[in-house]
Amino acid sequence: MNPPVVKQRNNGVVPASTVGRGKVVTLDSLPVTNHWTNGAISLYHGDSLDFYGEWDSPATIVSDGAYGILGFEGDTSDHLGMPEWYQPHIEAWSSKATGQTTLWFWNSEIGWAAVHPVLERCGWRYVNANIWNKGLAHIAGNVNTAKIRRFPVVTEICVQYVFEPRIDGLTLQHWLYREWKRTGLPMKRANDACSVKDVAVRKYLDQGHLWYFPPPEMFAKMATYANEFGRAEGRPYFSLNGIAPGTAEDWAKMRSTFNCPMGTTNVWDRKPLKGSERVKVPEISGKAAHLNQKPLDLMKMIVSSSSNPSDVVWEPFGGLFSASVACRDIGRRAFAAEIDSTYFQLGLKRFYDPDLLI
Repeated sequence: MNPPVVKQRNNGVVPASTVGRGKVVTLDSLPVTNHWTNGAISLYHGDSLDFYGEWDSPATIVSDGAYGILGFEGDTSDHLGMPEWYQPHIEAWSSKATGQTTLWFWNSEIGWAAVHPVLERCGWRYVNANIWNKGLAHIAGNVNTAKIRRFPVVTEICVQYVFEPRIDGLTLQHWLYREWKRTGLPMKRANDACSVKDVAVRKYLDQGHLWYFPPPEMFAKMATYANEFGRAEGRPYFSLNGIAPGTAEDWAKMRSTFNCPMGTTNVWDRKPLKGSERVKVPEISGKAAHLNQKPLDLMKMIVSSSSNPSDVVWEPFGGLFSASVACRDIGRRAFAAEIDSTYFQLGLKRFYDPDLLI
């Protein structure tokens, strides 16, 4: 990929550096294969942009790519280069996503802020920002706050997006409203259709931030009522194909899966990884393979909350393939890629080395 171009304050145009600071460890060996699969998990060595076209449509995408900190070869030197870095990936995600696709975007606060407009333009709707709080162990007191002039950072964020399906070029929120208006019926009749006091008008047909996705059974009630009592010349109403009214099953496919474990919030308190879960390289003094390996339980949580058994999960920036390991353990299918030879080899080892089966 060509280096992204960033406009500097002096109005000159210079490329953002993509020459990284180097990895903790580098293996001299080369991968014995560029594609490994056990039928459910498929791992690719190379740029994910070369593979998206052959991957099945995802229910979940776990993105843990560039942070704008020169963390690896190809990462940008600051957050300003990140929109250009991510754009071709986001466009590819959007081309294969459906209304049932959830994206988990790992990054720093400033990195996410820089990329958010690209995600929004490509059809991804922001849902929630989740915080991984690593605690004081992350800095171990080795921070000169007088020098850095800010509070020490011990967090990362994992932002939840869903892909926004559109009908006739309209978001679901605006399409529902348009369809009811086409019937010629008063707005309050939507409440009658759903057998509620005011929920249909106040939530399902709301055009502001209070809009609420109608449950499938409520959508079916509105569709049935509209086609029975609405103007004859406008039928069918609430049709997703222009031929027949949509059903509850049709509508359910327009919404992503989400299951939240009881007691879970958007703040995830986990210390930095150490011990047996941390992937190390015995051949190189037992050093940790990756500076920022994600906790496996967090990966399992986000994947299980946004997918069902046998659903497809994408991990486009595999690293050590933690999301794919999670998929193996909880019965999902995974497609993942890693461009770096060392990380690909160490990540692949987690799938066949009994000492790294976590």
